Amino acid sequence: MQAPARNVAVDAYRGFVMFLMMAEVLRLARVAQTLPGNWFWAFLAYNQTHVAWAGCSLHDLIQPSFSFLVGVALPYSIASRLAKGYSFGRMFGHTMWRAFLLIALGIFLRSMSGPRTNFTFEDTLTQIGLGYPLLFLLGFQRPRWQWTALGVILLGYWAAWALYPVPGTGYDFQAVGVPADWTHNYTGFAAHWNKNANLGLAFDQWFLNLFPRQAPFIANRGGYLTISFIPTLGTMLLGLIAGRWLRAEAPKIPMKRLLVGGAALVAGGLLLHVAGICPVVKRIWTPSWTLASGGACFLLLAAFSWVIEVKGYRKWAYPLVVIGMNSIASYMIAHLFEKFIADSFRIHLGQGVFQVFGLAYEPFLQGLAVLLTYWLILFWMYRRKLFLKI
Repeated sequence: MQAPARNVAVDAYRGFVMFLMMAEVLRLARVAQTLPGNWFWAFLAYNQTHVAWAGCSLHDLIQPSFSFLVGVALPYSIASRLAKGYSFGRMFGHTMWRAFLLIALGIFLRSMSGPRTNFTFEDTLTQIGLGYPLLFLLGFQRPRWQWTALGVILLGYWAAWALYPVPGTGYDFQAVGVPADWTHNYTGFAAHWNKNANLGLAFDQWFLNLFPRQAPFIANRGGYLTISFIPTLGTMLLGLIAGRWLRAEAPKIPMKRLLVGGAALVAGGLLLHVAGICPVVKRIWTPSWTLASGGACFLLLAAFSWVIEVKGYRKWAYPLVVIGMNSIASYMIAHLFEKFIADSFRIHLGQGVFQVFGLAYEPFLQGLAVLLTYWLILFWMYRRKLFLKI
């Protein structure tokens, strides 16, 4: 079997996602706060922050896109390893090791600012790691079984939440980290998906307290949950399906499938939200969020594929490809190097070097310098073919 050719559009899309994550250093929300009433900075700030509960910003699409692209890459990875003569057992062993490393790396990064290991499993890397072995096994199944698995995952997860009892009227939301002025709670059936009053919190209050902690786990203030890895597996499955389509029709791009599939998924997720059956909430990764964000990922993949693969416009995407081909390195650099780089600029160039346009724009200019440094590091690695892989 011949190893598949690399898909540049996928690398560019991955690079775009990692760029959005690294671009958090631009601190657009801080700039917007110092410039009240400025619609331009307010718009940028909104799309660089997570929405409070239901809905979606561009920033909210980073994690589903990263998860989706793990699925897209899997058919290529399996084909490449089979072409090299790898056995199923050897590939599955590598899959388990990769899953372990992703989980361990996620925990390590979440523990950097604490006095001891912070055993938490809700971040991007641990969520992918928890579901990756199942994704790998499903990668060897026929398409109908992949679609069936997706349906079982989402319907079963929705039913489990729907059957879990809603807390009574005396429930103390503030005791589980929900602010007193919180305005995003639902009433009626949708209350099953309220912040820190759901099945996921009940699981974490049991599971996370099995690990050594400074204090007993009560709740995640952001509402994030360990068992979100189950519907996240659904997002990765959607990527697996998209990757299979891309490989099956290569070198052609299945634009109609990507566009129709994306639109149908977005519409399905929004319909469930509007009908009150299941709100679209990224923080707890509701099944409707899996559908809506998965559809958005299909559409983004279609857009990158159309521009790069169909129209042949590739040069503009080079900076993104540099990032996308080293996604793990990009993730690590963004989490480990920001303070060192920012402090280095201040030490060697002076405390006021980024105040040239005033204090309001200082966070943005400093972030821009840090972001450029990130890219130069990745460019240096790219030129020397140094790719960090797990």
